Amino acid sequence: METEEQARNRFQSELEFIQCLANPNYLNFLAQRGFLRERPFINYLKYLLYWKEPEYAKFLKYPHCLHMLELLQYEHFRKELVNAQCTKFIDEQQLLHWQHYSRKRSRLQQALAEQPPQQPPHGNAAAK
Repeated sequence: METEEQARNRFQSELEFIQCLANPNYLNFLAQRGFLRERPFINYLKYLLYWKEPEYAKFLKYPHCLHMLELLQYEHFRKELVNAQCTKFIDEQQLLHWQHYSRKRSRLQQALAEQPPQQPPHGNAAAK
């Protein structure tokens, strides 16, 4: 049985590690050093799927790490990460996603700010 301090340290370590999975260059590093071929490491990645649960996911600063964790469950993806071109492609796609998301969010916030405030419906009082 682990102590409260040990549980807190494990939580923090796993939180930090899982967020590193959002970095394609780190995934490439793991793949090139053979970690993604080792059964204990693959089992650990499977164990970490509990982070997809809302009570844990709310602590993530980089939630797209969960998508990478999901992809790491597939052997083909793990094998492709050795290839620097694959890593570069993933990195570029993430950048494009963030740029699109930022622009779309800015436009949405601007549109909301320019809208006049809506008045609540008056119900039956307006009909009288």
